Amino acid sequence: MPAKDLIYAMLSDSGRVRRGNEDACAAAPLYGAFVVCDGMGGAAGGEVASHLAAETFLSQVVANDAASTRARIAAAVQTANRTVFQQAQRTPQLCGMGTTLVGLLRSQDAPDEPVPTNGNGGGYTADPLTLWLVHVGDSRCYLWRRNQLKRMTNDHSLVEEQVRAGQITPEQAIASPMRNLITRVVGSQPAADPEIHGYRPQEGDLYLLATDGLTGELSDDEIAAILERVPASATQPDLHEACRELVQAANDKGGRDNITVLLVALSPP
Repeated sequence: MPAKDLIYAMLSDSGRVRRGNEDACAAAPLYGAFVVCDGMGGAAGGEVASHLAAETFLSQVVANDAASTRARIAAAVQTANRTVFQQAQRTPQLCGMGTTLVGLLRSQDAPDEPVPTNGNGGGYTADPLTLWLVHVGDSRCYLWRRNQLKRMTNDHSLVEEQVRAGQITPEQAIASPMRNLITRVVGSQPAADPEIHGYRPQEGDLYLLATDGLTGELSDDEIAAILERVPASATQPDLHEACRELVQAANDKGGRDNITVLLVALSPP
């Protein structure tokens, strides 16, 4: 499937409480590459970190000629990490800055998950397309498929680790005063530790990349209620409208953080 069969829309908003916007989103649609970052380290540091990481990741992931897509993505994340880290070392007022990162990249490499070969693959694309997902931190990716929402990433955060260990419930995690403590970051250390997975998409899939300004305000059910209004054969205006509705809904719930959403859809053949 060529990159032109991927359509996207994105929107970033400062929210209703914060004066600045430390989020960043970017795309290289000709290469099927998309990224969302949520910076931290104060207004100046967070904004610098998120934009620097997003721009560096995209430029590296489309230029790198590594043998495998996984290696190309890993190298791009490390270059973005090194760029942010070195900038912080050179600029005292930016010391300690960092950012989350969640990205998608299309490829012809084989995915991690098994691919049905019996002809009953449930609508898998005919071409051997793989969408590779990478993330560091608590910015998330969701998949909307056949009227069901699936979270594709696990937050790299203290409360998520506590939930997985059975120490607290998901409801307690939402109210925890430590819910913003991130365990993996791009740019705060000399090296980053990304998670990278490849998945075989299906026609009609819709992928949502978002910062915690969205997921901190809206439940998965509230996100699903908006995505279910996107037509199965979505157009770019449909995606723009869904982005607008997601941001508006998060602002209506308080908008206590910057809100960034990026939607990627597989257009019909």
